[in-house]
Amino acid sequence: MSYDSVEVLATFHAAEDLRYPLLRDVDTRHFSAYGVLNPEYPPGHAGHGIALPGALFVTPDGTVQLKFAVPGYRERPAMEEIYSALTLWLSVQAD
Repeated sequence: MSYDSVEVLATFHAAEDLRYPLLRDVDTRHFSAYGVLNPEYPPGHAGHGIALPGALFVTPDGTVQLKFAVPGYRERPAMEEIYSALTLWLSVQAD
């Protein structure tokens, strides 16, 4: 999910030949609801609307089951951590 314009997202989507949709958060409504809006940039700041880097796992019914978000932009959640948590969550659901 991004705060970027539709045009920017469409260009990136085409350039990367993605096979999934990119989501756009207008007015930071979703970033705020998910608790991932970067507090470093208050309303009025040029960076307002940037989310914390991370990943969300959302089930088809719209429930956020797993959330990984870290402050700053230089660090990202480790893919191994995300994969392990998702694998565990899926195994519990299968039981």
